[in-house]
Formats: sequence, C-alpha cells, structure tokens
Amino acid sequence: MDRVDLIPPPAVAAPPAVAAPPAGAVPPAGAAPHAADVAERADALAAAPLLNCLLREVAEPLPSPAPDDGRFRYRLPGGALLRVRGRRRPAEPELYEAGSWRRLGHAELVELVATTLHRHTGAANPALPAEMTDSRDAVAALLTARAQAGPPDGGYLRSEQSLLTGHPHHPAPKARGGGPVARWLPYAPEAHARFPLVLLGLREDAVVEEGDVSALDALGTAPRGYRLLPAHPWQLGLAGPRLGPAFADGRLVRLGTTGFDVWPTAAVRTVYAPERDLCLKFSLDVRITNDVRRLWRHDLLRLRRTDAAAARAFASGGGPAVWLSDRGYRTAAFAFEELAVLVRDGFDGRVAPGATPLLAAGLVEGFDGSPLDAVPDPAAWWEAYLRTVVPPALAAFADHGVVLEAHLQNTLVAVDADGMPVQALFRDAEGVKLLPDVTRAAGWERLVYCLVVNHLWEVAEALAERSPGFDPWPAARRELARHDLPEVAGLLASPTLPGKTNLLLRWTGADGADARYLPLPSPLAPS
Repeated sequence: MDRVDLIPPPAVAAPPAVAAPPAGAVPPAGAAPHAADVAERADALAAAPLLNCLLREVAEPLPSPAPDDGRFRYRLPGGALLRVRGRRRPAEPELYEAGSWRRLGHAELVELVATTLHRHTGAANPALPAEMTDSRDAVAALLTARAQAGPPDGGYLRSEQSLLTGHPHHPAPKARGGGPVARWLPYAPEAHARFPLVLLGLREDAVVEEGDVSALDALGTAPRGYRLLPAHPWQLGLAGPRLGPAFADGRLVRLGTTGFDVWPTAAVRTVYAPERDLCLKFSLDVRITNDVRRLWRHDLLRLRRTDAAAARAFASGGGPAVWLSDRGYRTAAFAFEELAVLVRDGFDGRVAPGATPLLAAGLVEGFDGSPLDAVPDPAAWWEAYLRTVVPPALAAFADHGVVLEAHLQNTLVAVDADGMPVQALFRDAEGVKLLPDVTRAAGWERLVYCLVVNHLWEVAEALAERSPGFDPWPAARRELARHDLPEVAGLLASPTLPGKTNLLLRWTGADGADARYLPLPSPLAPS
C-alpha cells in the first residue's frame, strides 16, 4: 500500500557497510557491528525456529551414531537426511549428499524446506519462502539497529523488547510484511524503539466506541465537536490514501503528537507509556507470524463479552493472579478496523508490591537482568513459577469456562526482589475463547497447547539448559495433579501433547486463527 506520512518517522539509517576491524579488536559500545557478524548471527537466529518447525512437523527422528557430539539426525519426506546441532534451538543444519555432510546456509535451508513441503503436501506456496527470507533479513536489520540503541530502563520493558528470535516454532517469526526496512524499523521493539503517537481529532458524528476509553481523552485537547483518537505512525502509513477524503472533508484533523514517547512491546502493535501507565493496542495491516494484525470488527464487537468473562474469573479467584482488562475501544465509523485503538489496563495497583512484571517470552529468549540467569535453586524457582502460572489458568477454565490464550507472549510473571515468581498477569481478550462457544474438548486442547506446550515447556527447557542435570517435569506433574479437573488425569497419562503445526498451516494457506495439532511425545508422561 502507498504510505501517507502524517509525521515523519524517526530517522533510521540503513545498516551501514563497515570495514572489518583489526584482528582481536573489540568494537566500542554503540558501534555498528561488522556486517559479516550480523549476517552469521541473523542466519542462526532465523534458522532455529524454521528448523524447529521442519523437524517437529514433517521429519522423522533417527538414531544418532554419536549422540555425545550434540548432533541429531532426521529423515525428511523423500528420503533426504538432515542433521543439526542441539534440540531446543537447533543449529548448523547439514544435508547428507554424495557420501558426506554439507552445511546449509539460510537461503539453502529455505529452499530445502520449500522442496520438502511441496513433496510432502503436493501443494506449492512461493509466498512463504519469501516470508522466511524477509524474516531473516528483518533479524539482520534488528541486530544492526539494536547494537546502536540504548535499551529501556527496568526489567519489564527489557523483557518485552528482547525477542530477536521470537516464536520458537514459527517459520518466519520476524517477518514484517516485506516492506522496506525504513517503514517498520522505527517502531520495532527488538530495536529498542520509542516514539510519540500521532494525535488525531475525530469528528463526533463518526466516533464508534465501547467500554471505558477515558484514558484517550486525557492525551490532549480536541477541538469542539471532535474526540481524540491516537494513532500509531506505522498504522497511518499503512492506511494510505484511504484516509485522504476524511482529512479533506474534516472528519479527521491532525493535532500533532503526544508529549511523551511510548515503547512498543513484544506484540509490535501494542505500546506502553510508563509515565502514564498506559497500554494501547492498534491495528496494523501487516502479517506478523500467522495473522494480519488488524483489530478485526468481529473481535472488537465481542470484546466486552470475552473481557468481562475473563475479569469475572480472576475477580473470584482469590489469589494474586491478575487479568489485564481490555477496557474498551474507539475508532472511526468510516475506517472501523484501520483506525481502531484499544485501551488495556496498566500495572498501577495490579502488580504485587515490590514485584516486577516480566514477559514470559522474554524469560525464554533471555535479556539483561533476567532472573533465569541467577537462579540459586532451580527446583524452588520452578515450583514457584508453576504455583504462580498454572492454578489461575486452570481455574478460569474449570470454574468459569474461560479458555485463556496463556502462551508466552500473553503471560507476564511478576518476580520479587530475589527474582522469585510471585504473581501471574494474563492479557489479550482477543485470544480468549469461551465455553460453550467452543466445545469443552476443543477448549481444553487449546489450553494445553498454549499453557503447557507453548509456555511451560519452553520455560522448563530454558531453565534446564542453565541448570544441567535438573529435571523440571516431576514438579510440573505434581502441580497439575493438584487440580481436580477430569481432563488432568488424561493429560498426565497421555503419551502425547498437542503441537500446533505453524509451518504446515502457513504452507497450506489456512486461516491464521485456525489451529491444527499433531501429537508430540509428552515430557509429562510417566516414564
């Protein structure tokens, strides 16, 4: 789409070409990293989630002749042999050809994945390989920008802006719609971006809103007959010429920008303003992971119902867990989805005293100051984490029929001054499902995938990786067994867990909200 710049984006230079430093030289802080180093690291960061998808969804694991070397072998559809180093974040892919192993670069890996999926499904999809390449190139741009940017103060925002790898089982987790780097990089959380919001005046006869959006009116002063409507600069650029007539006839007027910066969070289109304790979610016509990240009309129209159900579930829970409510939305009748903005609860009065909320996905990815880097007793830390996260998610399902999308990016875990988990905070009513809108079986499967496979499994492996010899799964079995749900016994007895097939979903062009699962060997299963 054409871009309409209402304000110029923050200046972002193209990744510079720099000469190789002398041997042994250490680049100064804030200096641009060497291009070859960026390329190598971008390849590795982009390859890991792509390999995770390929190996989970279509490959057959084989006995490894020398398991102690950290390499694992797989047979792909059609008979090709692939080996990688490591399991949690597989690296150094090699293909067996003409009697020897040949290392694959990222471009060759993308080609191998495309060939394999074509053979496996009988379908072609030239768009997805381009998206995989876009994701890798985005990582390279993020690495260069991040090396020259200052990280935010405080653990919360550092955890939100830490996701250079992103979704660990998605083929293109960092793709940004294929647009020029200069269009999206000024607003990228992974580059430690911060920026003001655009303030628009929306004529009152065109306002559509629901719920509590009073926080929007506190952002400035609107002319008589208008209401304030903040907008994400990238959102406005993507809306393009569609908004031109509204500016021409006075339904929209430009009012400048906010007098404070906001920080984009892991979701990219959601921002947080620490000075105002204000969290806002915007529409972006960009595919990020499986979905085009627009605030869709059907989701906004059911927002109050799903949010209210989640809020009731947590209000009656009796524990410290918190639901961060999506209070309401405001938009324009003539651009309902394009200009929508959603107001979400901040942290004041909701986080336990003295505790710091951290994004669960940030704990898995790693960031400066992460409590996982200084855990004196992994068993005690893990048991506290499980006590914090598991009971409220299961109680919402069992007692209220609320299926939380309790995955890594929708869960915050507050830790005390010693880094111990003390409170869980869940968010995003858009992802909530309610019984009986979905069947109990489908709701349980979704909860198990989001909470156990996408979330607990990843945190468990990250902790175990830092604590050799530590087995996190007996404690997980004990915590789950404490809850009197008929489904729990089946979960603990099952040899498998549901794993979402993001690669196959994207390859076959399934709807982004669709979910298809394949059975994964369960670490919870009795030995």
